[in-house]
Amino acid sequence: MSTPSSVQSSSHRRGTGLALLVIATAQLMLVLDDTIANIALPSIQREFGVSASVLPWIINAYVLAFGSLLLFGGRVGDLYGRRRVFRFGLILFTLASLLGGLGPNAEMLIVARGLQGIGAALVAPNALALIATTFPMGKERNSAMAVYGAMSALGITIGVLLGGVLTGLLNWRWVFFINIPIGLTVLAGTKALVEGQRNTGRLDTPGALAGTGAMVALTYGITRGGDHGWSDGVTAGAFILAAVLLIVFVAVQSRSQHPILPLWLLRERNRAGSYATMLFAGAGLMGTFYLLTLYMQQVLQFSPIRTGLAALPFSVGIIFGAVVSTKLVDQIAPRLIAGPGLLIAAAGMYWLSALAVDSSYLWHVMPAVFITSFGLGMTAVSMTLTAVHKVAEEFAGVASALINMSQQLGAALGLALFTTISVSVTGDSGAMANTADAITKGYTAAFGVGAGMLLLAAFVMALTVNTKQTQQAHAVLV
Repeated sequence: MSTPSSVQSSSHRRGTGLALLVIATAQLMLVLDDTIANIALPSIQREFGVSASVLPWIINAYVLAFGSLLLFGGRVGDLYGRRRVFRFGLILFTLASLLGGLGPNAEMLIVARGLQGIGAALVAPNALALIATTFPMGKERNSAMAVYGAMSALGITIGVLLGGVLTGLLNWRWVFFINIPIGLTVLAGTKALVEGQRNTGRLDTPGALAGTGAMVALTYGITRGGDHGWSDGVTAGAFILAAVLLIVFVAVQSRSQHPILPLWLLRERNRAGSYATMLFAGAGLMGTFYLLTLYMQQVLQFSPIRTGLAALPFSVGIIFGAVVSTKLVDQIAPRLIAGPGLLIAAAGMYWLSALAVDSSYLWHVMPAVFITSFGLGMTAVSMTLTAVHKVAEEFAGVASALINMSQQLGAALGLALFTTISVSVTGDSGAMANTADAITKGYTAAFGVGAGMLLLAAFVMALTVNTKQTQQAHAVLV
């Protein structure tokens, strides 16, 4: 005979299980869009005649809007209700996906991708915050985070497979249309979510505008510099504007009674170190995936479907890395997980820097991709849990947004940097420009820089992250 407590416990498990399913599926959709369009890029480039320097913006418009507005999305959720903002973001994301699928030119497609990013910025931080406020610290929250992380990896896997299948069998437009049924299904399931505790205060719109403008200007400057030269006036102007807006952002945050980014969150060295580490990890992840999908189609001449299948080791590596990290995170200090993870990822990326036109996929590309993504997967889970430790519930949205923001902005900057290096090296090849050999030299140069960047991330993490535990009792550090 069931006791009242056992019935209540069973009801609680069903409720939290459904809530986690809704949150995790939303995350799957957002991550899916990080990767699904990559496979379709060559087809989009052929149909619209997009140049090599403009092509990355089809990806960057999404990740940049996503990353730049995550703090804004987290703060809006804290103030007006996480479920309400979560729903609005889902609606915007779904409508933007429809617009992207119907886009008549590259410009409209880039605009649609930007709108998708805005919707994602409203969904993601509130999804992660709902996990932090729904599940108690310890094993239950770690398990929920593991599901969330696994769904992120699954999103990458589904993204590369769907991107290849839909582009190869139907049309590249279906990589956007596929979001519509997913978005509507998740929207219907949001009834299982609860609003949670709201914060008081008001929205810091000037801070949001200054912070977003700084990141857009910085990314544009990096991208334009590779295409027009670093002495170009517009390039220099973009960097100057980024610096000015960043100074304005910090000044506004330090004086505001209701900042979009409470600067005290960055005073705790472990959180600050985890954010910096995820910036580098996001750059390595997106830069590597972007160039590899182009390498396999442009150099190895893989079809879209074959490219999707060939990219699976990237997803498998992230999943394995996340599983290993989740099992270790309660037993050893996070730096002892993230440090080796970054070194492993750097070794894999260095291996990719030795690619050639006739490199074997089985013996060169696949193992190097797996090693790189495995290391990044180990890093991501431990740094995510470190980033939200010692944060009170009312600030969970902002703290969660910061770790997502670090990863997404890292992805945008990494994509801009990797593309800039590859385009510059390819162009410097002179008569060989646009040949498979010149393209490969550009890609491998970018991978070499990426390996160095991950070594730098390991050094930064070792200096800053010294906590023995990823989570402690909620306490506001001011």
